[in-house]
Amino acid sequence: MSIANSTREVHVEEIVDVEHRSWLNMKEVPAWFISLGVHLLILFVLASITRITLLDSENAIISSIEELDDNVFKLDPTIQDVVGSAGDTEILAPSMAAAPVSAKEQQEALQDQLENDIEAPEPIFDDNVTQPAQEELTAAVEVTGETDRPGGVAGAIDRLTLEIAAAVKEKKMLVVWLFDVSPSVSQRRNEIADRFENVYKQLGILEAAESEDSLKTAVAAFGATTQFVTKDPVSDVKEVVSQIRSIKEDTSGDENVFSAVTQVSKRWLSYKRSSRRNMMVIVVTDEAGTDAVANLEETILLTKRNGIKCYVVGNASPFGQQEVITKFEIEPGVKVDAVSETGPETVMAERIKLPFWGQSDYDIRQISSGYGPYALTRLCAETNGIYFITEDTTPTFEAADMRAYHPDYISIRDYKMMLDKNMAKRALVQTATATRLSKRRLPQPTLEFAANTDNVLRQAVTAAQKPVSELDYGLNELQMMLEQGLKDRKKIKEPRWRANYDLALGRVLANRVRAYGYNTVLAEMKSNPKVFETKGNNAWRLVAAKDVRSSPSVRKLEKQAMELLNGVIDEHPGTPWAYLAAKELEKPLGWKWQEMKMNLDGSGNRVRKPNPRFEEEQRKKREALKKRGVNGNQPLKI
Repeated sequence: MSIANSTREVHVEEIVDVEHRSWLNMKEVPAWFISLGVHLLILFVLASITRITLLDSENAIISSIEELDDNVFKLDPTIQDVVGSAGDTEILAPSMAAAPVSAKEQQEALQDQLENDIEAPEPIFDDNVTQPAQEELTAAVEVTGETDRPGGVAGAIDRLTLEIAAAVKEKKMLVVWLFDVSPSVSQRRNEIADRFENVYKQLGILEAAESEDSLKTAVAAFGATTQFVTKDPVSDVKEVVSQIRSIKEDTSGDENVFSAVTQVSKRWLSYKRSSRRNMMVIVVTDEAGTDAVANLEETILLTKRNGIKCYVVGNASPFGQQEVITKFEIEPGVKVDAVSETGPETVMAERIKLPFWGQSDYDIRQISSGYGPYALTRLCAETNGIYFITEDTTPTFEAADMRAYHPDYISIRDYKMMLDKNMAKRALVQTATATRLSKRRLPQPTLEFAANTDNVLRQAVTAAQKPVSELDYGLNELQMMLEQGLKDRKKIKEPRWRANYDLALGRVLANRVRAYGYNTVLAEMKSNPKVFETKGNNAWRLVAAKDVRSSPSVRKLEKQAMELLNGVIDEHPGTPWAYLAAKELEKPLGWKWQEMKMNLDGSGNRVRKPNPRFEEEQRKKREALKKRGVNGNQPLKI
């Protein structure tokens, strides 16, 4: 133990002695040298802190990011797959492209360019790299029911030329033209045949198709059944023109267009796949089709699943109506009334059907909806195609004013679910449907009354009072149906549905006011017949007047009707709803008597003078219709 302790003491003494000598040496170091070292150490620490701060500022992450509106900015994943960064050229990822460039890097790059005067090389494009098609680049834009007015058939053909050209540049293409065989479409078929080659020549596609086999064309036709005009797709479209002109007309009145689209898609689907082509179906028609309920959903599923775009060259639908009545030349010089089913533009009826009292409604019978028929337009929308309106009814409305009023292009199932969620929408559709049922059609009151004697006048008034009571009962039912959804009216966000509901309720209330006033003035005339002021007059006519001669409750209805209709005009200017509201208000809601002269016999019956020219025209029409096996008292269906 003593040896160990002794050793330990020696070591300690040595260490102390060494430290003592080192400290003595430090004292011998000049003071200025120590001061210099301390200051250098401080400068090094400050430089390190400054560097860290600069690095942090250059790489700072901005935590406040502006939120984007999903309704404005829509990303289409299919576009990203095509345009991605796997090409020969370097493309910055979206996040890198959006990242801020530091001020230091910008300054260095600018200084380098000024000092060395380096010219940037021109970009090199590889023609072999497949470019995305124009349709895909615009696919992120909402195309729900896209409708276009290209300016008639010629304009539609020009637009289709561009669509085909863009598609062929991307990939080999198969175009199937599907023609309606109705007699009313014969002129449109011939017009397209006249311009058919031009579709392929305008952008030099015809020569490319013949040399490279990049474009194939097939033609089919449809009516009650589907006809395949070309057995197989062809490259030489010149031979197709004569085949289009030779399509036989079908007078059955059936247009199974969706069945036809399904059949041509299935027939050439294997050809599309084997030759690795895109496929486009172009429907040429003037009606809505008669098989939408049975075949629409299946057709949409088939075409969407296989990437087949559908386009339609067709007519605009009449606003809120299924049929339009047109003049059809059944024989040279002989025109007859013909019914064409070109609507409606919606899944179900959304516009009530009521007459306009005291004024002609000829100008609004076929008012334009601004859109194609629901089923065909939805087919185009679902497949990213376009519905081209080449013929329209009048009056028409500006596309800009109608842009926010497009119909709901959804399935019938989803449409019914939407109605169940809002009682106002449901009540509107139920009311509009009820006005189209034959058993619920409201009578049109008489406005002219023979009065060559007081007895004849009283008989005419009594006869007129019977249907007006039925009319008011029906209007009251419609009012009750609509008011069931009144609480949900404020929940409606879509301008189309708001306009529909307000116009419907406003028109029903206005007609109730007219009916009350009508019955009031009839009762007064029956109890106290008026005396003619002008000699020779022998009849009375009811005309619109501002004074609503009825009870305070009726005047309250008048106020409500006026507020609703004027609200439609103010909120939805330039639309069919504003047009119809103004039409309803064109005549005041009250009534007054106006004397007139009529050609009457002794019993008060109107005697009409014979019109030989009119009778001859009617005879020719009946004979022409008889040849087609159509009853002359009914319009021809085309």
